[in-house]
Amino acid sequence: MDRMEELPEYAERVLEVAELIPPGRVMTYGDVAEWLGDGGPRQVGRAMSLYGGGVPWWRVVRADGALLPGHELRALEHYRTEGTPLREAARSAEGHVPRLDMKRARWDGGGGADDSAHI
Repeated sequence: MDRMEELPEYAERVLEVAELIPPGRVMTYGDVAEWLGDGGPRQVGRAMSLYGGGVPWWRVVRADGALLPGHELRALEHYRTEGTPLREAARSAEGHVPRLDMKRARWDGGGGADDSAHI
């Protein structure tokens, strides 16, 4: 059986949204749920956790802009390659890992990459 055939319908919809997010932009778990009109941030996070490895998982993020624990360095490499807006970490921050600049990086599903991203 093909993996896509095994994929729960909700997870398939979540992954389709993840694939729509342009390089250099992000949506929160809650944004994706709102876009779908179904579920919530936890359901989206669960779908991404279980099935998101084949899509640009780094573009679906926490609302606070913190990088996904355990995947910070891989995500950071993608963000830097794509030019995703980041906020450098304070020197006192553990590990000095930057956060996403959510005001500039957040995508609302509109047409242009420069759209104001208010959900």
